[in-house]
Amino acid sequence: MDFNVKKFASDAGVFFTRAVQFTGEKLGQSEKTELDAHFENLLSRADSTKNWTEKIFRQTEVLLQPNPSARIEEFLYEKLDRTVPSRPNNGELLGQYMQDAAKDFGVGTPYGSTLMHVGDCERRLGSAHREFLQTSAISFLTPLRNFLEGDWRTISKERRLLENRRLDLDSCKARLKKAKLAESKAAVSPSYARLRLPLPEEVDKAEHELRVAQTEFDRQAEVTRLLLEGISSTHVNHLRCLHEFVEAQTAYYKQCHLHMQDLKKELDRFPNAFAGKPGHSMASDGSSSPGKAVDPLDVASTVETDTLKIEEVQAPATGTRKAKVLYDYDAADTSELSLLADELITVYTVPGMDSDWLVGERGNQKGKVPVTYLELLS
Repeated sequence: MDFNVKKFASDAGVFFTRAVQFTGEKLGQSEKTELDAHFENLLSRADSTKNWTEKIFRQTEVLLQPNPSARIEEFLYEKLDRTVPSRPNNGELLGQYMQDAAKDFGVGTPYGSTLMHVGDCERRLGSAHREFLQTSAISFLTPLRNFLEGDWRTISKERRLLENRRLDLDSCKARLKKAKLAESKAAVSPSYARLRLPLPEEVDKAEHELRVAQTEFDRQAEVTRLLLEGISSTHVNHLRCLHEFVEAQTAYYKQCHLHMQDLKKELDRFPNAFAGKPGHSMASDGSSSPGKAVDPLDVASTVETDTLKIEEVQAPATGTRKAKVLYDYDAADTSELSLLADELITVYTVPGMDSDWLVGERGNQKGKVPVTYLELLS
């Protein structure tokens, strides 16, 4: 216990002395051993690397997991060395809700069937996002964290030790300077020498302490220099990790694009509720907008043209196709043809017709039919 108290008192005295010395350096009242320009550049480069790596690491965490509560939970589990419980992410949860709703509304209905397909796509997107997070964490976040929590802590520890060695060196220089000053005063005034210790011994002791301090400082400076020069290897490693992160992002977005393309193809096979009525078509094609007056003569002309032309249309010599009707459809007016599910009709297009519609024929009957209600066979 006595030993610990003495050590504590000694450490406290050293800390206080260094604090006074450091304050004097800041105020310009004490001399300071300067490091060479190359060493200062290494220190600046290391600090810059640490600061930017920390910012990139934190922002990447936010990008991959925007929910701060989830990030805190993952941090706590990591510190406790436990596995984070597996739970569905937002995409997977949305897909599950959509598919549950589809079962409730009826998978055979247009809305229910579409919900089922969109929900399946959302679940696949959620699964792809989960794989992207895992890949990014292993290939990018983990190396950055290892640098901040491993290499950088070692560098910081050695830098603090070097700073202490420098303060000890400067303190020894100050003591030697003070001993030589006292020796020179004693040579001039013998009465001054009688008040102090033997001056030659004091100077020799100060010179010995300076040599020891200089050796320890040089040794610690070399150790710190080697660690700082290793920052170049850190940059090379982070460059490789950055390439892997970009590759993971590319694969993720490519996979999402493929899922969405597949979903679009699936949805194109089902009827579009907004394409079934001519009134919706006019509102969606931008021909009229809120606040803009519509000429009644133009509307009447359009309707009259559609009604008259459908009766005059003749099937082309080539270009007709067979189509299977997917859903029942009730004609909105005399220009359209009513449809029954699973029946076969002949369809073709004519110049100037909206791409969402075809001309359909069934025996002697003829009229416009929506493309989304059909499956083209040949």
